[in-house]
Amino acid sequence: MSEIILMSDPRVAAIPVGDCGDRLLDVRSGAALPVDERKQDGTGAFAHLRAGVLDRLLDAQAALPDGLRLLFVEGYRPPALQSRYFDEYAAELRAANPGWPDERIRSAASRYVSPPEIAPHSAGAAVDLTLVDADGRELDLGTRVNANPEESAGACYTHAENIGARARANRRLLGAVLTGAGLVNYPTEWWHWSYGDRYWALATGAPSALYGPAHR
Repeated sequence: MSEIILMSDPRVAAIPVGDCGDRLLDVRSGAALPVDERKQDGTGAFAHLRAGVLDRLLDAQAALPDGLRLLFVEGYRPPALQSRYFDEYAAELRAANPGWPDERIRSAASRYVSPPEIAPHSAGAAVDLTLVDADGRELDLGTRVNANPEESAGACYTHAENIGARARANRRLLGAVLTGAGLVNYPTEWWHWSYGDRYWALATGAPSALYGPAHR
């Protein structure tokens, strides 16, 4: 997709779902991926992904240069939590822009938090991640993980121009290994990648999504 299609776009919701039944797996169980605890929750839901997504992440990590690894930040997000995140961010936008109609609020909110009914995280199909070196230090990717468009002046967009050369190179590396493993990026968030969800299906031309909302 050359244009930026937001999660709120009707074309995303129109993609049918034929759930393939992949289980949600705890990425911590194999210790193959370093897991950050900044999104830790009481149930450990954040550390789960569909099996097919986890397999592809491991392939992507194997393609990285020696001394670099993927740092897993968040995967599965229960639908209730997704709804809360979306409502909270929409409320912030509404307070800052009282003249905006509801549809504009929904569209703007979806740059940063997916509408709950089609959220890739709630399907166990999306992962937020970054790169770390051999000592576990995060590489420079231009913004923190989960920086919103307002605080980052748009630098959270994957192809933003207002980042340094090193951050741009690191984003290219991250994108190369993840794309090579079959994942797609949400272009308003450099750290968000998914496989098998509706957005992935739209981006790749697949006739349907492999994963719908999941519960554990």
